[in-house]
Amino acid sequence: MDRNTCYTIPIEDTDRYNVLRRLLVEGIRKKGIRDEAVLNAIGRVPRHAFMDSRHITSSYQDNAYSIGAGQTISQPYTVAFQTQLLACKPHDKVLEIGTGSGYQAAILAEMGAEVYTIERQQELYIKSKQLLNHLGYKAVCFHGDGHDGLPEHAPFDKILVTAAATDIPDRLIQQLKIGGRLVVPIGRSGCQAMTLIIKKSETENEITRHGAFVFVPFLKGVV
Repeated sequence: MDRNTCYTIPIEDTDRYNVLRRLLVEGIRKKGIRDEAVLNAIGRVPRHAFMDSRHITSSYQDNAYSIGAGQTISQPYTVAFQTQLLACKPHDKVLEIGTGSGYQAAILAEMGAEVYTIERQQELYIKSKQLLNHLGYKAVCFHGDGHDGLPEHAPFDKILVTAAATDIPDRLIQQLKIGGRLVVPIGRSGCQAMTLIIKKSETENEITRHGAFVFVPFLKGVV
């Protein structure tokens, strides 16, 4: 993949998209999302800009879709659920593991977070970095192995993992501030428990689980 590759980015917004976003927000509100900051961000971020062209007409359906490179853009409800559990506040320093399409990073940036995001797939890293820049979302993007995190930029207030880990990621916990929150789906392929880890001290963590989800696996290395 040529690092200078440019992508055609569908950034035009319309009244129709605004209406569809409002309907999407009401749908995920009915499913139990109560954080108004999360709902407002979902209502403002143009999800159609992050979609593969094959699925553009389905942008505001509450479903996950392929974005290429074996990855998906998560279901909006899942994005909202993870973000609500993260309890993101304006000016929080947030590390996202798995940039993917860039949609989750845009939601965090829309909420006023200082976003650092890392993607192992070079193709997706290039595309999402360009897209976030075009849309005016300030996120610091990295091409690298998410298992390593970004120790040179730690500590973080919050860390969000958007792929399924098989175990608690201790290396990422080390990069959290005391009192920080890490949200990660943990489990084998087919079903994972959405897990919230609150770092109480350097030696103690509070761990709770919040329902079952399905994510692509959290893979090591870069491609």
